[in-house]
Amino acid sequence: MTRFLPDGDRLHFGAATASYQIEGATTIRGRGPSIWDTFAAKPGAVKDGKDGKDAPDSYFRYTEDADLLRDLGAEYYRFSVAWPRIIPAGTGDVEPRGLDYYDRVVDALLERGVTPTGTFYHWDLPQALEDKGGWLNRDTAYAFADYAMVVHDRLGDRVKVWATHNEPWCATYLGYAAGVHAPGLKLGGEAHRVAHHLNLGHGVAAQRLHAAGCEDVGIVHNLAPIWPEEDCSPEAADGIDAIRNRVWLDPLIDGAYDDGLLRVAPELADPELVQEGDLELIKGSADWLGINYYTPVRPGPTAPPAPGQAVHPETEGYPGAEPVTFVVRDPRTDIGWEVEPRGLEELLIETHKRTGLPLMVTENGAAYDDHDRIERDGVSIVDDQDRIAYLDAHIEATRRAREAGADVRAYICWTLLDNFEWAEGYTKYFGIVGIDPLTKDRIPKASYYWLQSQLKDSAS
Repeated sequence: MTRFLPDGDRLHFGAATASYQIEGATTIRGRGPSIWDTFAAKPGAVKDGKDGKDAPDSYFRYTEDADLLRDLGAEYYRFSVAWPRIIPAGTGDVEPRGLDYYDRVVDALLERGVTPTGTFYHWDLPQALEDKGGWLNRDTAYAFADYAMVVHDRLGDRVKVWATHNEPWCATYLGYAAGVHAPGLKLGGEAHRVAHHLNLGHGVAAQRLHAAGCEDVGIVHNLAPIWPEEDCSPEAADGIDAIRNRVWLDPLIDGAYDDGLLRVAPELADPELVQEGDLELIKGSADWLGINYYTPVRPGPTAPPAPGQAVHPETEGYPGAEPVTFVVRDPRTDIGWEVEPRGLEELLIETHKRTGLPLMVTENGAAYDDHDRIERDGVSIVDDQDRIAYLDAHIEATRRAREAGADVRAYICWTLLDNFEWAEGYTKYFGIVGIDPLTKDRIPKASYYWLQSQLKDSAS
């Protein structure tokens, strides 16, 4: 049993961020370029034309963020390490200034009583590796494991809980199939090769981390409940589920890619891709599983595009599956995602049954336009009652899942700070703390103070 939390005695709380989204300082102290630097420089790739250099400057203001976490009452802080800060070329020489930075971050958290939990890969692949094929190249899986060990060797005495990857579905299918995330490729079914190499990278890294004494190695997936509409065929719904969920869970739990998955992703039957011993290495490699949840997936009727008709990125994110119309019901967040806390409850219960692993809600939150303001202690702050309602409903859904028997250890809010929201740039706000775009000053929102009161009550 994982030792991340003491026996799952109660639901524990924290907040999460990711390196490229908050750090800034993208060109200093030896950091190499990442695929997101390259992708964001392409006209039209990011909604507002900006990139990570305009982020909240946490590289220099990490102590302020640690203070916010302490004052919030967060027990855990989920952060990610930027691969290009540690090994700028992806392989080879290690940049000590990058390791020094994360030393400072970890120590600042521990000094304030906040437990750091690390993620090795939150999408910022060194561009030098992408130039060699990126995650299409099997060598990247081993380069990733090498990098993970460099980080663990430096931080593992204080950071005991690690996730290998964050949301490999997005890295795979939005990045290499739909082209709406870095590196911006539209390769269709060839993206399934990326999925296997990410699975393999997790397996190789987990093996080495376990050998080094790390007992809490996990992986974070944005699994989704698949709720087909009445006019969605069973075959179409199965294909969507296979590419969203089973491509990750089946090798992790069963050491196999199932027949339904191979029907829509025949690339995964290629023995040159899935080599002897790969699936055995991946099977049983996780001590815990992180669940990122925002919205359910509702596939509707099959809808092949007419000639010349643009295909929605959501459809392109499931290459090989029958193209369907995705249904989104109201209410919705500002990013257009359906609000349905019942989906989180179901997902936690079913994933616990499927895997038997301890679970954490490693991301959950909502984007809203944050236009309402109130005065607090003489300061104008965002009065984000819609976000408060969202968080409240999903925390309750997590508690219901625990009551139903799911071994859920923690609820980690996404996100601490408003930040670079990938292809949306700085146009969508998920944070419980706002960022002044000019000064980078941190301004807690009403949701921060609401969550602060909830965490105080939960710990008492």
